[in-house]
Amino acid sequence: MNEKIVRLALLGRDVSKSLSARIHTFILEKWGYACEYELVSAGKEEFDGAMRRLLGDFDGFNVTIPYKRDVMAYLDEVSGDAMDFGAVNTVVTRTRTGYNTDGVGFLHMLHLADVPVQGKKILVLGGGGAGRSTAAALKKAGASVFVYQRRREKLEEVCRELGVQAADDPESGGYDILVNCTGVGMHETVGISPVSAQAFDGAGVAVDLIYTPSESEFLRLAKARGLRTLNGAAMLFYQAYFSDCLYLNRAPGEREVEELYQEYRKEKKS
Repeated sequence: MNEKIVRLALLGRDVSKSLSARIHTFILEKWGYACEYELVSAGKEEFDGAMRRLLGDFDGFNVTIPYKRDVMAYLDEVSGDAMDFGAVNTVVTRTRTGYNTDGVGFLHMLHLADVPVQGKKILVLGGGGAGRSTAAALKKAGASVFVYQRRREKLEEVCRELGVQAADDPESGGYDILVNCTGVGMHETVGISPVSAQAFDGAGVAVDLIYTPSESEFLRLAKARGLRTLNGAAMLFYQAYFSDCLYLNRAPGEREVEELYQEYRKEKKS
């Protein structure tokens, strides 16, 4: 076994309940690496210090709510989907380069769950980093994408930059798929949904990027209306896998990631 230790981390406002450490450690150990993975919760006043420490002391790190755009100012380069989406979730520190594996992870989850998106009318709730990544990935996959964001100025910016449409009223219904990217439903907002049951009228699928709790209030309401529901657990694993490939300059493989995920699920249950 290669005893090289890979030092990684997750940066966000509150990542205390994240499963990222377990997932990355699992993947890297399968590849013959030891992994030290730190969860870094930082408020806005702590963000700058956290960024400087992560860039100086770690091999790479992931970024989550609400810093997927703020991190870009500290990087030398933003590459691939991160440039197209305007959001970074993966940083390789040796080159100070930002990437985004959220989009490919999200679409991979939908593909393996047999949820087609091409030609579908999809409502994305939230215009932050996660919402931007999701909306851009769905548009790239051929969906008709509508975004809702409470702040009108931010909504117009997202729609202009990504070339998607604004949803003026998220409760209007008539969408094929709804995706919650707001973060509402976890931490201090457990039990709250960003929309009411009315919003699911006409829809067949609801997806919440939240995975803790496993069934958010958003998904509970959707299920009660007869929709098929998916949480973000599989996406979390897939985006972590693609991030680890970037950290180690390793070519990803569709068969490998699915085999690893099924193995991870079995070990998690045992």
